[in-house]
Amino acid sequence: MSEIARQQAQDIWWHGVNAVRGTEAVKRALLAEQVARPDHIIAVGKAACAMAAGAFEVFGGDIPALVVTKYDHAEPLPPSARIIEAAHPVPDENSLIAGHALLAAVRDLPEEAHLLVLVSGGASALAELPEDGLSLAALQTENTRLLSQGLDIHAMNARRKELSQIKGGKLLANFNGALVTTLAISDVEGDALSVIGSGIGDAPEFYRFSFDPFIVASNGIARAAAAEKATGLGLNVLSDKETLYADVFALAEEIGHYLRDAPSGVHIWGGEPTVVLPPDPGQGGRNQALALALAREVSGVVGLTVLVAGTDGTDGPTAAAGGIITGATWREDGDRYLRQADSGRFLEQHGALFTSGPTGTNVMDLVIAIRD
Repeated sequence: MSEIARQQAQDIWWHGVNAVRGTEAVKRALLAEQVARPDHIIAVGKAACAMAAGAFEVFGGDIPALVVTKYDHAEPLPPSARIIEAAHPVPDENSLIAGHALLAAVRDLPEEAHLLVLVSGGASALAELPEDGLSLAALQTENTRLLSQGLDIHAMNARRKELSQIKGGKLLANFNGALVTTLAISDVEGDALSVIGSGIGDAPEFYRFSFDPFIVASNGIARAAAAEKATGLGLNVLSDKETLYADVFALAEEIGHYLRDAPSGVHIWGGEPTVVLPPDPGQGGRNQALALALAREVSGVVGLTVLVAGTDGTDGPTAAAGGIITGATWREDGDRYLRQADSGRFLEQHGALFTSGPTGTNVMDLVIAIRD
């Protein structure tokens, strides 16, 4: 692998990610929209702490806040903020604690209150209050089933709403105040607030309060920044598409076929692939699976470097963000790793695993391909 191309791919990816970080995205939106100072803040998702930090930078650090995020994604916030860490992608006991806390916070606000809601991807698992009669064990089983079937986020979150007392506008149905301002970082195709976090920051169909929703970061914004960085590096951006909405193997075949004969330059894709998991999956996530499947498709191609990674810095239930491969990455035993959903182990063994750590955002995935 060309070390120059490897570094360029990472620089381009990071520039895209930095453009949609929660802190800056929230600050930009609050100032641009001239949002009034809220009485309370709730933030839910993988980027919850970063988003809350942006609000505190604008309004000061004395606003009461409830922040729910993934384990190991907490960041320092003012003492007025209560932080709850919970599991992702399958909810745990802390997810239920968070769900109860969110409901109590919304219900307790007075009639004239202004509530600022900050939502990012991951909220569906991180905070939950199941419908009456549904146990945590049953909820975990259903989430595991949804995750294993290769469903897109729209289908999964539609089902999650059915099981929840706080999703799909149900949380804000308990708000008796005057105004809700929702800022959301989109991790879904189409950027629909009703789908982001299973609609936890959306208002019910008939609401009694003023409601101002804004999408403050998206895959499109990240891709535009990535393309800008590539151009700044003197590289020609030949494609920029949000088309990663199919099974990882179908996408690998399509993208691999394109890249084998692609001209020199940078090619950018965004979206969120799906993957069907075997009964006992190994180590990895959809990005690691796509990276390894792509390595098979472009095996033998010279002068090609491809980075596949989730913008949130975590790919499935792993600490890696994805993989970075070339035409020399593939080995014949890779088929076994793909069948066993163990792509992460293969990539790790061959120096092709990409780890970024938590990024403070979540706008689905980016593929950065460089042809020399």
